[in-house]
Amino acid sequence: MGIQAGARMDRYVDREIVQRILKFLDAGVLFAASIFISLLSATDLSTTTPQVIGFLAIELSLVCVFAMRSFGLYDVGAMTQGPWTALRATAISFMLGGLLYLLTHRFLLEMDFGWMYLWMMVLPAYFGITRVAVSLWAAPRAAEGRFRQRVAIVGGGRSAEDALNLLESSTGLDIEIIGLFDDRDDARSPQSIRAYHKIGRIEELAQYARSQRVDLIVVAIPLSAETRLLTILKRLWELPVDIRISGQSSSLKLNARAYTYLGKLPLLSVFDRPLKGWQLIQKEALDRVLSVLMIIALAPVMLGVALAVKLESKGPVIFRQKRYGFNNELIEVFKFRSMYTDRCDASAAKLVTKDDPRVTKVGRFIRRTSLDELPQLFNVLLGQLSLVGPRPHATQAKAADALYETVVDGYFARHRVKPGITGWAQINGWRGETDTRDKLEQRVKHDLEYIDRWSMGFDLYIILKTPIVLLRGENAY
Repeated sequence: MGIQAGARMDRYVDREIVQRILKFLDAGVLFAASIFISLLSATDLSTTTPQVIGFLAIELSLVCVFAMRSFGLYDVGAMTQGPWTALRATAISFMLGGLLYLLTHRFLLEMDFGWMYLWMMVLPAYFGITRVAVSLWAAPRAAEGRFRQRVAIVGGGRSAEDALNLLESSTGLDIEIIGLFDDRDDARSPQSIRAYHKIGRIEELAQYARSQRVDLIVVAIPLSAETRLLTILKRLWELPVDIRISGQSSSLKLNARAYTYLGKLPLLSVFDRPLKGWQLIQKEALDRVLSVLMIIALAPVMLGVALAVKLESKGPVIFRQKRYGFNNELIEVFKFRSMYTDRCDASAAKLVTKDDPRVTKVGRFIRRTSLDELPQLFNVLLGQLSLVGPRPHATQAKAADALYETVVDGYFARHRVKPGITGWAQINGWRGETDTRDKLEQRVKHDLEYIDRWSMGFDLYIILKTPIVLLRGENAY
C-alpha cells in the first residue's frame, strides 16, 4: 500500500473546510437572491412586511442547503461532477422555492407569479458557475488523493490487526492506510497483515513522514506497554502529524467522551498538528495580505538598501541561502547581501559575530536593523515562510561546535509550523548569535511555546512588537 519512495505528495485537503465554505456561500447567495426577488415580486410594497420576507429568505436558504447536504451534493464525488451536481442542486432548490412560494402566496404575503420566473433564472446561473468552478478545482485534487487521509499504523500483531479490522468494517470512511511500522521482526509482528505491508521500523517513520505525506499516525499498542509506548511517542512527537493511540485493544476502558473515532476505531488523542483547518487558512490569509501591503509600503526602503549594497561591493544584491522550512523541507530564503561576495557562507557553517570582518559596512547596518530580512516578504508571498514563526536556521548552523539538532533534544519540533520572519523568541531578546547551548535552548523553548500558544491575536501582537525590538538593536550582528 502507499506510494513509492520519492513521489512527494501535496498537502491533505480537509474536505470539511471546503464543504463549509461552499455551504456558507450557497446559503448567503440564496438568502440574498430570495430577498431581492421577493421585493421585486411583491404586488404592493407599502404592505410588504420586511420581517416576513427576511424570515422566509432565511428559511428558504437553510432548507435548500440542508436538502442538498442530505442528497450528498457537498460530498467530494459531487464536487468533482460539476454539470451534473449543478443540475441536481438547481432542481432541488427550484422545487423547494416553488413550494415555499405557494405557501407564502396562499397564507402570508401576496406575491406575483414572476417570483418563480426570476427564481428559475437565478438558480441555474449561480449553480452552473459555482459547481463547474468547484469541479475544475476539486477533480485534479481528488485524482491525486488529496481529499483522502493517509494513515500510518505503528505496531504489529494482534493489536494492529484489530485496528485494521475496525477500519475496514467502517462504512463511508475515505482513508488510505499506508502500511505498518514496527521494530519487532518475529511472530508477534509479521511482515504483512493481509494487504498491508510493513514499510519499516518505527525510527524510520519520521524520515518517511518527511518525504511522503502522512496525515495521521495510529499507534496500535496496548496502553499497558507503557515503556514501549513512551519510547515510540518520544520518537514521533516532532512530526507535524496528528498522533493517536488505538483504544480498542486496551484493557483500560475510558468514558466514551474521552475517545475520538476514525470510523469504528476508538482513538485517544496524544499530539495534534499545531495548525490545520480554519486556523491554517486564517494564518495563511493574514500572511498573504500583510506581506503584499508591506512589500508595497516598504518598496522605497528596499530599493534604497539594494542600491547601497550594490554601490559598496561587487556581487548580487540578493543572497540566497538554504534553510530548514516546514517539516524539515529545504527552502531558499532571500536576504540582502551583507557580506563581501567572496566571503559569503551559504551553509552558515560559521556564525556571524560582532565586528565580523566578512560583513560590509552597509551589511553591519542592515543586519543590526534587520533590513537585510526584508526580501523574505517575497518568501512569505510564495508560501515558504510565515510572517511569524520560528526563525529558519541554516542547515549547517552550529552552537558549541555542534549542529543545532544534536545540541537540543526535540529541536526539530519547531519545524511543525512554517518558519517566520519574526517570532516569539526574537521579541524576547533571543535574536542574532546562537553560539552557545543556552542561547539555542532559549530560542527553541520560546519557539515551542509560540507553537503551543498560537492564535491570530498572538501573531498580531508579535508583528506589532517587532519594530520596537528592532529599534533597540540588541543581539544583531
